[in-house]
Order: sequence, then structure tokens, then C-alpha cells
Amino acid sequence: MASGVAAVWVPVSDMERAVAFYRDTLGLTVKDQSEDWSEIDANGLMIGLNGRESASPSSGGGAVVTFQPDGSIEDELEAIRSKGADVQGEISEHPWGKIVPFKDSEGNDLQFYAPPTH
Repeated sequence: MASGVAAVWVPVSDMERAVAFYRDTLGLTVKDQSEDWSEIDANGLMIGLNGRESASPSSGGGAVVTFQPDGSIEDELEAIRSKGADVQGEISEHPWGKIVPFKDSEGNDLQFYAPPTH
């Protein structure tokens, strides 16, 4: 059985561009960086950027990395938009919270999530 998530790996085709996105657009800390592998600290969860020559943007679905916004989801949406993030829609509200989807520099699916306010 799994006891937790050790890391999340995402494929990237341009390591410099991907590291810049996670560092500069999302404001996360780069712990290690090389040509083939970089580690990003997402508040204790390690995101591994896995360099692959064959990586290409995909619109076919798959895993989604969901981030907690530092401030309000509305403020964070504006912040990443102003930095050129590929936002995939507007904030949607659900009984379980709010989400807004976007893509990283390599075409991987990401989103911000905010729990419901009661």
C-alpha cells in the first residue's frame, strides 16, 4: 500500500524554460537543477522535472498537478496571467471548492485549487 506521495514527476523538453516557469511564474523554490533532472520544492512536495528529448505538449489528459494559491485564487490567477501563463479558462466554482486550470511551459496540466468558504 502507498503511504503518501514521495514526488511528482513531469516531463519537460526544455529544462531552462520549465525551471523558469516553476521558479518565476509560480514562485516555487528550485532545489536542484541539471540538464536532465531538476527538483522543485512545492511546500514540501518535490516536483521532479524530467528532461526528455521526446517530451511534447499533450492535450490528451492525464495527471494534473494542483497547487494551493498563496493568496486568493483570483489574485493568483491574475499574477500568473501577467507572467504569460497559458490559462485554460476561468475560475469555476463547485460545492467542493474553486479551480482554475492552466498549463506549464511544457504543456503539462496544472491548476490552482481553493477550498470552499463556509
